[in-house]
Amino acid sequence: MIIDVHGHYTTAPAALGRWRDAQTAALVDPAQAPDPAGPRIGDDEIRESIETNQLRQMDERGIDLTVFSPRASFMAHHIGDFETSSAWARVCNDLCHRVAALFPERFAPGAMLPQSPGVDPATVIPELERAVNDLGAVAVNVNPDPSGGHWTAPPLTDRSWYPVWEKLVELDVPAMVHVSTSCNPAFHTTGSHYLNADTTAFMQLLQGNLFADFPDLRLVIPHGGGGVPYHWGRFRGLAQALGKPEPEEALLGNVLFDTCVYHQPGIDLLLEVIPHEAVLFASEMIGAVRGVDPRTGHHFDDTRRYVENAGLPDEALRAVEERNARRVYPRLDALLTAQGR
Repeated sequence: MIIDVHGHYTTAPAALGRWRDAQTAALVDPAQAPDPAGPRIGDDEIRESIETNQLRQMDERGIDLTVFSPRASFMAHHIGDFETSSAWARVCNDLCHRVAALFPERFAPGAMLPQSPGVDPATVIPELERAVNDLGAVAVNVNPDPSGGHWTAPPLTDRSWYPVWEKLVELDVPAMVHVSTSCNPAFHTTGSHYLNADTTAFMQLLQGNLFADFPDLRLVIPHGGGGVPYHWGRFRGLAQALGKPEPEEALLGNVLFDTCVYHQPGIDLLLEVIPHEAVLFASEMIGAVRGVDPRTGHHFDDTRRYVENAGLPDEALRAVEERNARRVYPRLDALLTAQGR
């Protein structure tokens, strides 16, 4: 199988955006509050939004299944308060669950959490439990910067995060460390904020000792790890200066990188520097980079092409494209096993 661990519902029907606009407007004028039950979206609308977009491209690229979570830039945890984020997370998570229910062999649901700046991370646990236990989510997205580019949250190694990590370990689901929209004009959302956050999260983990307390916690850093593989020598040197073990020894049993890197040299570097056991196939198709590369004639986000041209041995390639995902996402593996796959 080819398992893509990084997909977002970027093509959701327009009613979702209208519901969010009404929710945001209600922060100023409560009379504009939308239906708390969520937007009215029919199954046929969902099918059309998926079949003409993600599913079509999955078929064209030979991708069997995608872990599918709410649109990352729409999480926008900096808008409103915890109640705002809680209602929004419920609506978005329900919608991804419906996609997976309509296409059970092609999508497995992921979930966002109702984070909010300055709010105790433990407040996300009820929605985390609902998403996993009731909606079948096989993973969740954790935003290390709910402030939207101002970085007011404590590092991921701070003890305020511990209830979230404890619950993830209890539920046996990994988290993808994924920020949302930047409301700071200094940081372009997908061009700098996303990649900055990937790099920042890794450095936080390098500085701390989180996995001594949570040896079974699994965190996926997307977008190829931001700047991490490219500067691996810097991180090794910083670990040495901080009196820490080699990053490969201390982190790569718990930290994984995906392949959302959109050119061949970048994928080649990722797979040369990072052991293949710590790399997960992903594309984030119809995401930040949707165009066709004029130099190749193929979509930038057609990452399977890069991975399979990187010269990996067959066993390593199979690990990256399937086996690692089934190991890191045990609920996904159980789902596939129940389907006879």
